[in-house]
Amino acid sequence: MTQSFKPTTVAIGDLVAHPANVRTNSAETYASENIANLKASIAVLGLLQPLLVQKIDGKFGVLAGGRRHAALLELVADKAAKGFTNRTKIDCRLVPDDCDVTTALSLTENITQAPMNAIDEFEAFARMMEVDGQTPETIARTFGTTVAAVKGRLRYGLIHPDIRAAARAKSITLDTMKAFADHPSQEVQREVFEALTKEDNYVQAYTVRNALKSRGVQVSDDIGAFVRKDYEARGGAIAADLLDEHSVLEDSALVETILLEKLAAAAEEARAEIGFAWADAVIQYDYAAMADYGRVYPGPVEPDEKGSRRVDEITAELEKLEHEMENEELEDEAYNELYERVDALEAEARALQEAYSAEDLARSGVIASWSHGRISLHVGMVRPEDKAERSGKGTGAPSDKGAADGDEITYPASLTEDLKTERAMALGAAMTMHPEATLDLTLFKLITDVLTSGMGVTQAIKVDARQEYRTHAKMDEIDSTSLEQVAEAHDALDLSWADEARSPADQFALFRALDAGEKAKLVAYATAATTQSCFARDRQRDSLMHDFEVEIMPDIRAHWTPNAALFNRFKKAWLLKILGEELGLAQEAVTLASSTKKQVVEFCDKLFAEPFATLTEAQRAAVAAWCPPMMQTAGVEPVDASEAKTPEDETEVAEAA
Repeated sequence: MTQSFKPTTVAIGDLVAHPANVRTNSAETYASENIANLKASIAVLGLLQPLLVQKIDGKFGVLAGGRRHAALLELVADKAAKGFTNRTKIDCRLVPDDCDVTTALSLTENITQAPMNAIDEFEAFARMMEVDGQTPETIARTFGTTVAAVKGRLRYGLIHPDIRAAARAKSITLDTMKAFADHPSQEVQREVFEALTKEDNYVQAYTVRNALKSRGVQVSDDIGAFVRKDYEARGGAIAADLLDEHSVLEDSALVETILLEKLAAAAEEARAEIGFAWADAVIQYDYAAMADYGRVYPGPVEPDEKGSRRVDEITAELEKLEHEMENEELEDEAYNELYERVDALEAEARALQEAYSAEDLARSGVIASWSHGRISLHVGMVRPEDKAERSGKGTGAPSDKGAADGDEITYPASLTEDLKTERAMALGAAMTMHPEATLDLTLFKLITDVLTSGMGVTQAIKVDARQEYRTHAKMDEIDSTSLEQVAEAHDALDLSWADEARSPADQFALFRALDAGEKAKLVAYATAATTQSCFARDRQRDSLMHDFEVEIMPDIRAHWTPNAALFNRFKKAWLLKILGEELGLAQEAVTLASSTKKQVVEFCDKLFAEPFATLTEAQRAAVAAWCPPMMQTAGVEPVDASEAKTPEDETEVAEAA
């Protein structure tokens, strides 16, 4: 049936909800947050579309236009809104009382209006600014939204017309069209668009973004933000965007020049502070190109009296901080603050207890590069032509110092001592598993100490029947493999002779009657308990223990596995470096770069607990062999995973992260 609806005006106070309105039971439809844009539009532009109403008990029920009705009621209640009261009359269309299709009318108005095309919306916003002379601020007030949201739509509406036309024609996707907004210059957009489509290639959003990167650097990029102030001071051209973070520094050569200058200045500052012979700078540190370089490290020095007092103070404060970090209820931010304080204290302690030799300083230098959004310093580098036969490496663990503390993996004094303890525990476990060899070692040590008038052949073990006391900051958290192996060895010992109710003479008689193999197990267990904190032996300094360790513990990973207790004491940057460069998991390192340190630690903990099935053979071998370099038995070559490829299936990686 055909209906004609008479135009009329009705006071806002006379409007009520109509029971036939199809949205009557959807209260969320009329919630303030869902009609804010509509309210703002009506406040500025007025009611552009009349309400459909029908008389109900002396009032006018809103059959279609319930959201507009709700917005009008909020404007009446809003004291800041001008011109809206209960007596304000608004345009309506009156549905006759005898209409028998009221529900159909309400439903029709709600479902027959097609949603606006996204490009139409973007272009409409652009016309409001270019033709109507409105600003992003006035547009935002009109639609009850933020200025940033308006600018976002405007950016897409101002993309080159040819590109918008291609999106309308479905030659490119809407996402691909939006990618062109990464550069505010329509001329640049057009040039890149023509270059990418000249052979009818299918163009994707990431291809567009990569192509636009060659046309300048966005000010929001880490390099753009780093050089922007100097770039502007030198008059570098900037393509301004409505959203400042998308503005582009167009002179890429000038950007690179400034970046290299700032890197060179940082390298020179570190060179002067530490006393190196030279300084250099590169934008990207090429590990392959640097393979021929050598490296020197600081060795231990004895601090003066004042320095010793400060080291004691730092040690006490570190113990306190590490205790606070054990609180599992700590928020990530609080934990990271404590971790940064620990880093600073450990760096200060290293500076007091380590130094480069004069010989090493005279031939080494520092290279500054750009990495992970900041300056990274590679210190102690030795050019190929300056390399000597010996590296000049100090006896201390490798570390970078003070201002030169970049992405390079270092081992602070407290961590170094704890790793020595863990290695001693692993060595003890290996001894219990090789009783005959350990028996021979013990007897040899005892006999030679006596026959050579006390001139010990090694200080690595004590055979004076005193168990070595071991300390560790995280003893309850470290890998328990070696402890379990020693406990298993203890359970297998024949201790039937060791009855304290018997006299020592009787115990000795029973001991002598034991099988030679059982005696060897007992001696091995006892000797294992004397192993002192240690790193891998230098054959020139202790040939006995060097060769003995090669025999009984060719791979420390048989007795020890790195876990969260270790990874928590590494910087996030070190963990990413280990993943990318030492384990061949470059893609995973990139993916995890945006994660929290806690998430990176969890990933590493799971990776080493059970290597993922998606790893390549090289990656699996690298994970199975990795440990801090000074812990592996001297003479064992580390597994090289630099050529390992990232598995295509990253599902397990994502789940682990």
